[in-house]
Amino acid sequence: MNIEKERLREDRERLKHWKKWGPYLTERQWGTVREDYSPNGDAWNNVTHDEARSKAYRWGEEGIGGVSDYRQRLCVAWAFWNGKDPFIKERLFGLTGPQGNHGEDVKELYYYLDSTPTHSYMKMLYKYPQNEFPYKKLYEVNAKRGKLDPEFELMDTGIFDQDEYFDIFLEYAKEDTEDISFFATIHNRGAQDAPLVVMPTIWFRKTWFTGHEPFMPKISKQSDTELKAFNPKSGNYFFTFEGEPEFKFCDNETNRMRLYNIPNEKKYLKDAINDYVVKGYVQHLNPKDYGTKAAAIYRLMIPAGGSVRVKFRMTHQKQAHCIEDCERILQDRIKEADAFYGEIQSRVKLEDHQLIQRQAFAGMMWGKQFYYYNVERWLEGDPGRYSPPKERKKGRNTSWRHMHNYDIISMPDKWEYPWYAVWDSAFHCIPISRIDPDFAKNQLTLFLNDWYLHPNGQIPAYEWNFSDVNPPVHAYAVSRVFHIDKKMNDGKGDFEFLERCFHKLMINFTWWVNQKDSDGKNIFQGGFLGLDNISVIDRSHADKFGGKLEQADATSWMAMFSLNMLRISLDLCEFNKTYQYSSIKFLEHFLHIAGAMNNISGESISLWDDEEQFFFDLFHLPGKEPKVMKLKSIVGIIPLFAVESIRIDLFDDLPDFKKRLEFFLKEKPKLASLVSSWIQPGQEKRRLFALLRGHRMKSILNKMLDTEEFLSDYGVRSMSKYHEKHPFSLRINKDIQTVRYTPGESDTLMFGGNSNWRGPIWFPINHLIIESLRKFDHYYGGEFSIEYPTGSGKYLTMDLIARELSLRCIKIFERNEEGHRPVYGKHKKFQEDQHFKDYILFYEYFHGDNGTGLGASHQTGWTGLVAEMIHKYYKSDKKKEEENAETIFRL
Repeated sequence: MNIEKERLREDRERLKHWKKWGPYLTERQWGTVREDYSPNGDAWNNVTHDEARSKAYRWGEEGIGGVSDYRQRLCVAWAFWNGKDPFIKERLFGLTGPQGNHGEDVKELYYYLDSTPTHSYMKMLYKYPQNEFPYKKLYEVNAKRGKLDPEFELMDTGIFDQDEYFDIFLEYAKEDTEDISFFATIHNRGAQDAPLVVMPTIWFRKTWFTGHEPFMPKISKQSDTELKAFNPKSGNYFFTFEGEPEFKFCDNETNRMRLYNIPNEKKYLKDAINDYVVKGYVQHLNPKDYGTKAAAIYRLMIPAGGSVRVKFRMTHQKQAHCIEDCERILQDRIKEADAFYGEIQSRVKLEDHQLIQRQAFAGMMWGKQFYYYNVERWLEGDPGRYSPPKERKKGRNTSWRHMHNYDIISMPDKWEYPWYAVWDSAFHCIPISRIDPDFAKNQLTLFLNDWYLHPNGQIPAYEWNFSDVNPPVHAYAVSRVFHIDKKMNDGKGDFEFLERCFHKLMINFTWWVNQKDSDGKNIFQGGFLGLDNISVIDRSHADKFGGKLEQADATSWMAMFSLNMLRISLDLCEFNKTYQYSSIKFLEHFLHIAGAMNNISGESISLWDDEEQFFFDLFHLPGKEPKVMKLKSIVGIIPLFAVESIRIDLFDDLPDFKKRLEFFLKEKPKLASLVSSWIQPGQEKRRLFALLRGHRMKSILNKMLDTEEFLSDYGVRSMSKYHEKHPFSLRINKDIQTVRYTPGESDTLMFGGNSNWRGPIWFPINHLIIESLRKFDHYYGGEFSIEYPTGSGKYLTMDLIARELSLRCIKIFERNEEGHRPVYGKHKKFQEDQHFKDYILFYEYFHGDNGTGLGASHQTGWTGLVAEMIHKYYKSDKKKEEENAETIFRL
């Protein structure tokens, strides 16, 4: 028996709550919308990094390598001080959106190295300089840089050049659900002995000011090696420490005098431990050795080239001599983690691929966060507390009063994006389902619950503006996770999950039809759709230019949504044939969308451009001919995603669905002719539903696979390289808007300037391209091929092209023939230093020409799709793979 799998079973069946404790602290609670109580909604400046050590938060907690229970009542994290910094290191530092020349950016070096799904074992690495952390230099140099300059990173400051830093490995090992051993192993990479203060810190999230707590929680000293944390809702927790650290206590309360220059309400304050360690101040420490925050202070000298380990253990019941068993627990959990991933990676042959995939999984497991946001309470304020500014009631998220989030959620990045983004989360769930399908299913269901889904049917976007519109990929993720889980369970599908999601997705589909097809023409708007600055204009505010935008991508996403819902309803017919009538609904929606893309309102206006052989957006100005926005971007490739290959035997079991299908074929031949053949059976007697017929698909793929357009050595770019030498310009009224191919960071301030879809490689889009090609191959088999790369004279099947694109994406993280990983570009230390080169960062997006990582540096969320690409690459049937590789098809 795989022991970690057994834990997952016990947790699923609610026999033992193995996931009760996990890495649920954010890395940045400061600068978030939830903590913003300013009248102008300036979240970045309402609580800053410098203020965070003195501010007791309302909605969540942050920490380095932090863990908590799933309700985040009690928190545990690590703090450090090198003796030279102006304050202790108890949270990660970074620049705000306005401070960074490319938006917000964490300025630290840390890596998530391992985690099982139940967090029975976890490991991360934090690199802490021995010399004063260059806060000021990072501020000042980045402030001087513009949009066309690279970011000035921590490594660029020279702080690591002489190896004067600590490698701090943080590990966690569970003996039971609430019995956890904590380890910090500190390596001195420098040539001289170096001092370090290590402070395991325990505190309660501040909940008592709401008036709902009957008693104050309390952390108290029990002996020279033991603390007790008591909360009436969770009982006692005992913390036993190795050695005899110095215990200091205060309360998780705001230092009002430091922040606001007004008298403090409380005596013992949140920043008291910092002030004691750095300055020797004791006035805000509790001399009676209790409080709601405590630290065990270890003052260490780490020998040059050597290491020191700090360890302690948390138990729910008091145990004698419990520290002595910690090492055995750690080694047992490591072996079990290796066994768990050994089974997951049994087909992954290359050791480097195993390393990449396991760290990708680790990042997704560490990316879980307790997320608390009661919008109505946030708008109105807490009873007995000061009221939020009156401007708030007409500002951000005021139409989402129903929303009450209080859950563990998979985050895109717990520093740069410490809030969920639902289309990100949909992609997270696909690789996560390979190791923990229950968590993946719970996540997808969560966002469809009544306290998330808007009463009008909209799925929330993210906390900066829940009303923004993301691509409707939730149904796709539900379908994929259902099928992955079904195959893992020997063909037994979780139809309860599928049915529950389907009914809520029906509501969301209706919202799209009612809200984003305002003219009822089956052509959709949607706005920026998460693609931020991809267009020549801000697509969320096309009305500012006096016109209306009809979007090829929004319409294609809806065609994909229709086919996803068709697929789900047909799957549900396996246990209830009544769902065939829902299948009919989504079939008809799909066909009408396909018709509209080719002939909007019967006016012979099409989103397909015959001259360029590509899909484009249309911009309508009153009284004028629509402008075709001939900007070759990923927008024109998204129609490829609307594809489903369905077995013919399903039709025979669903007579009413088959009858309606035949009606459309006979009575509406023009609609039928627009989509790929459903008459001609394909491989394994399949039928194909797709927006693209053979000619259009080949035209799009020819551009997509052209290295002078979309194809990079590291995947498919988000904009054609053609626009590097041929910028696209559009005159709207008197203004000229211009877009050019920019393979790296954004050169525009649109959407804050921290995101760029004008050239870089993004994993979610590449994943959908690869999956779509595989669906086409399921239908065509070896009967359809395309020249690859364009101009090479070689013709490959869809499956082999999908495999090749997967390898290009994986190659971003692989060592090349020089032993370098493209993700790290020209950074010699990252590429060659033994203490850096095998630790992987999963960036938000990647340079369109050289694969260098860009944007958020820990967005393992959707970039974690590389784990799925590795899995699918090795999953291919070896015999079929060899046969296809030897066969070259010509058009």
